[in-house]
Amino acid sequence: MSYDSSAPRPARPPHGQHDSPPGRVPDPAGEPLRGGASPRTWTGQHRDLRILRRAYRRQRCVTTFAVLGCFTVFLGLTAGAPGLMDRPVTGGLSTGLVLALSQIPATWLAVLVYEGTARRFVDPLARRVNRSTPWASGEQERER
Repeated sequence: MSYDSSAPRPARPPHGQHDSPPGRVPDPAGEPLRGGASPRTWTGQHRDLRILRRAYRRQRCVTTFAVLGCFTVFLGLTAGAPGLMDRPVTGGLSTGLVLALSQIPATWLAVLVYEGTARRFVDPLARRVNRSTPWASGEQERER
């Protein structure tokens, strides 16, 4: 037995278009919205969270691209200049082997730089955001 509704369904807007009520988007000039609501300003904790996210994103991108850049140069030299990579450097080690072994210290260096920049730039921002939350001031008990 099939379900047949005799009541017509409301028409759905085409994909990508939404039926949002007019007047909900803030005016760029900063004028109040319809109904007396003021446009949202990003201050206080929201601003701090945006700054924290930006700092964390920048930190991740810089360290990731630095390590991946070193590895990409190594792979490019391996594929594009095999004669250079076969040349002996010291003690019978080839340039390719020295560059391959240098990937490990480069990765550890990236981890150390990541930790240092986290302590210097990101952690103070996280502490500032944490202090501005209700549980940090004792108003609300933090549950884990």
